[in-house]
Amino acid sequence: MNYSNEKIAGSLLFIGGILCILGIIVAEALYPSYSTSNNYISDLGVGPSSLIFNSSIFLLGVLVVAGAYFIHRTFNSRMFSIIVTIAGIGAIGVGLFTEAAGVLHVVFSFITFIFVGLSAIMSYKLQKPPFSYFSIVLGVAVLLALVLLVSGTFLGLGKGGMERMIAYPALLWTVGFGGYLIGCSSGKSKAEKS
Repeated sequence: MNYSNEKIAGSLLFIGGILCILGIIVAEALYPSYSTSNNYISDLGVGPSSLIFNSSIFLLGVLVVAGAYFIHRTFNSRMFSIIVTIAGIGAIGVGLFTEAAGVLHVVFSFITFIFVGLSAIMSYKLQKPPFSYFSIVLGVAVLLALVLLVSGTFLGLGKGGMERMIAYPALLWTVGFGGYLIGCSSGKSKAEKS
């Protein structure tokens, strides 16, 4: 079978996002006394289920970087492809450098969150409504929740709950955008399809 660059990019993002979501859920279930409210997601990377969590984050990053290559081949948007690649590199760093690595882990986490939020917002130009609007909302949600987390404003969710308000919209956009690309019929941008 011959798949388009668009479908390959979409498949890589879709698979990476699903693997990461499932990796987080399984790692949480296997971590005794883990609290989604009181524990950071990255606590899973140094706990009893660390292999599952770190592998899922690392694989997400690898698949996003590979997907960015095919996104560039599809849309020929250098800036968008670079931003998606940086988000993927951030995820690889999170998987390699657990929170035990200190500042390095924090830096890679911020890179991931900031650049996936920007990716979601920038993808607006490559999609048709309504998903283009959903992408903006998810991207803004990621960045807004990041600001709230950094400021210590948890809105009753706890630090772990607020971090999930960053991570889950980011992962949902990754899966959604992947599905969007899989369902597209050609390698043309929104503007060219209109």
